[in-house]
Amino acid sequence: MAQSSVPERHTLFDDAQGIFTGTLFVSLAMVIFNQAGLLTGGTAGMAFVLHYATGVSFGKLFFLVNLPFYWFSWTRMGREFTIKTFLSIALLSLLADWSPRVLDIADIHPLYAALVGGLLLGSGCLFLARHRASLGGATIVTLYLQEKHGWRAGKVQMAIDASVVLLALLVVPPERVSYSVMAAVLMSLFLWVNHKPGRYTVT
Repeated sequence: MAQSSVPERHTLFDDAQGIFTGTLFVSLAMVIFNQAGLLTGGTAGMAFVLHYATGVSFGKLFFLVNLPFYWFSWTRMGREFTIKTFLSIALLSLLADWSPRVLDIADIHPLYAALVGGLLLGSGCLFLARHRASLGGATIVTLYLQEKHGWRAGKVQMAIDASVVLLALLVVPPERVSYSVMAAVLMSLFLWVNHKPGRYTVT
């Protein structure tokens, strides 16, 4: 008997565990980056730049920086995607500020931080994308361009992330910025290879 070509939808539990796991991976990357004095791209990168410049917690700034993007998400990506994205952003904001209380990294080389953090970030974002969620900002734009125009999310994300990380030269030493660029490239390459249009059709 031929199998049905209609993909099986994710259940509420599927989405909940996928979003939690993806957000947890990203929060670990944020803790590692913060400890090593690195940052990433997109709205998370902007939150890091503001964090380093003002001392306000990353979690609070990340939540605030993403607020302007919800209207675009609601009108372009739909209600379900926007709600999941809002929950993911809120959870990451909480985890990013709470995780240092239970995870204390005394010392980490920035090269290792860039490698591990970049891959954790890419893995987390991939989890979220598979469950039609994101961490806002640039990710909303890249997923929209991929779905509507077929632009590879990894390429667009790489361009945006590299631009944001370069802005960090205003507040972060050049050496740390170079490691941050490496992390952004690793994350984008990971998404480029693993998140291709049409490869996964389950929603």
